[in-house]
Amino acid sequence: MLAKFSDSAAADKKIIFGKKANGEDASLFGAFSLGTSLCLSLTIPRALGITYPILRINKDGFSAAEFPLTYIRTELGSDLFEIELDIKELCGGENSGLFYYDFIFPRGDRALFSETYDNLNLGLSESEGSKFRLLIYEDGFDTPKWFKGGTMYHIFVDRFSKGSFEPVCRPDAEMNDDWENGIPQYAEYPGSFVKNNMFFGGNLVGVREKLDYLESLGVTVIYLSPIFKAYSNHKYDTGDYMQVDEMFGGDEALRDLIDAAKKKGIRIILDGVFNHTGDDSKYFNKYGKYDSLGAYQSKESEYYNWFHFKKHPDEYECWWGIPILPKLNLENEDCRDYLVGGEGSVVGKYTKMGIGGIRLDVADELSDDFLDRLRVTAKKFSSEDAVIIGEVWENAADKIAYGKRRRYLRGAQLDSVMNYPFRSASIDYLTSGDSSLLANALTELYASYPKCVCDSLMNILGTHDTERILTVLGGEDNPELSNAELAGLKMNDDARARAVELLKLGSVLQYTVYGVPSVFYGDEAGLEGYRDPFCRMPFPWGRENKELLEHYTRLGRIRRENKVLSDGIFKITRSECGYIEYERSSKAGKLIIAVNAGDTAVSSDICGHDLISGKYFAKDKKLPARSAVILK
Repeated sequence: MLAKFSDSAAADKKIIFGKKANGEDASLFGAFSLGTSLCLSLTIPRALGITYPILRINKDGFSAAEFPLTYIRTELGSDLFEIELDIKELCGGENSGLFYYDFIFPRGDRALFSETYDNLNLGLSESEGSKFRLLIYEDGFDTPKWFKGGTMYHIFVDRFSKGSFEPVCRPDAEMNDDWENGIPQYAEYPGSFVKNNMFFGGNLVGVREKLDYLESLGVTVIYLSPIFKAYSNHKYDTGDYMQVDEMFGGDEALRDLIDAAKKKGIRIILDGVFNHTGDDSKYFNKYGKYDSLGAYQSKESEYYNWFHFKKHPDEYECWWGIPILPKLNLENEDCRDYLVGGEGSVVGKYTKMGIGGIRLDVADELSDDFLDRLRVTAKKFSSEDAVIIGEVWENAADKIAYGKRRRYLRGAQLDSVMNYPFRSASIDYLTSGDSSLLANALTELYASYPKCVCDSLMNILGTHDTERILTVLGGEDNPELSNAELAGLKMNDDARARAVELLKLGSVLQYTVYGVPSVFYGDEAGLEGYRDPFCRMPFPWGRENKELLEHYTRLGRIRRENKVLSDGIFKITRSECGYIEYERSSKAGKLIIAVNAGDTAVSSDICGHDLISGKYFAKDKKLPARSAVILK
């Protein structure tokens, strides 16, 4: 019960809020398909003096309507009230929608109001508080079954493995041959110019030759950083979408990788950078390196209207004001068709080639129409139901981007998003030893997204855009340090040992909550690194942290052998101080996961065979500080 309700006589009386979807209990959820028969229920202690609760609900952007709940019966001193919602009528002829609702509780000469902090639990307030969110998605919407229950591995191609391929270095590029100790190029200070034309030589042949290693980790999905032809080592400045960069091995290397990975049950996901290109590109061609008439070169270019020029040629819209990344005009029909228009489009080409899906860079900047068409094309030309994942940093159920409500998860656009809320809450938990924020974040997302989306969330602890998770957990937190100081900064032995200990806990969470764990290459090997580009160091082949590597290998095996982690119901059963406990359950079985990030042992009443240690965890045993169990 929330603190705003001050009636001491009734402060310990809680209202139980329930939901049934098509007659089945759905109290943990807040997103339903259009055809669902949804019943909301309130079990209200008579001591509260509430006799006719009212539902107040509004479609996003519209005024609210009020509906009284129907009294059903009285049991054990509490009254049960229910209301059946006509979802199709609420949606007003549309096949999806977003709604907000709360409950009003008339009580004598005043009213109480419901409020929620996690879209699941109901508290009472003497003034209007935060409302529940109800997401309605299209009938028939589901996410790829092959993706659920898998393990993803995120590779920054230039830094993972050289393999036997010897690329020819471009004249405008620089090759760093010091794989073990080389430092990536870095700017004088964050935001200042850096060429990003230094390569370490990683390529797609190298990835293919490490498939046995990835298979041993239980990897089922490889997510590659951008591989299209481009000037930089990171390739977020696309030069030609229709070519795989020759320094990565070209189209042939991608085909070979897709085929070899498929034989091991591994699919390849590409990074789709469709909001902008590079200024050094076939389309913009600022430096005249391409055999095309680029938009920068002439208003007569076929690509001129693909960009937003304020004053040709030097004033144009670019991503975040970075001149080397001119923003594409995705409202232009030719541009949109080229990228997502059908079989001959960029998305058509690579899905037909056999990729497993696409991760969409800066999804917030891609229009609804673009995302709608991309999904249609990707699904149509994919032989195995391509997965579409968006880079969205916040709760995607009701995200507003650039002043517009987005409909990412209503069935016509994304299958999944990068789970940054999980990352933030996990780091807070691991570093503070307080499980409350993590419990709230996990509960809210599970009670906001369609369940099929929850089962497919891309659960991250680190990416190419963030500091290495090991460094976050144990490194020096000093934002005033210069890039030159950060370049060679490493943890001391004590700090590193504690960081490893915490990362093992974080990875248990990452692998066992709902969704799909995504491991950034080298995290399992103990790579350190501060902000970009130091989070993108070459993989330490032969120098891996064996303790971490064994741990990640074990977690991969646990996911592979326990199908309940694919789509089992998620429920938090206990959260206090540094301890969090939750269940995953389905017809495939049940697991109980407990993590203690605190500094003291915690008593628990759970028991079972611990899949991490291989030992039996007794009911009267305390869970030691900074430890975890996965009980079967």
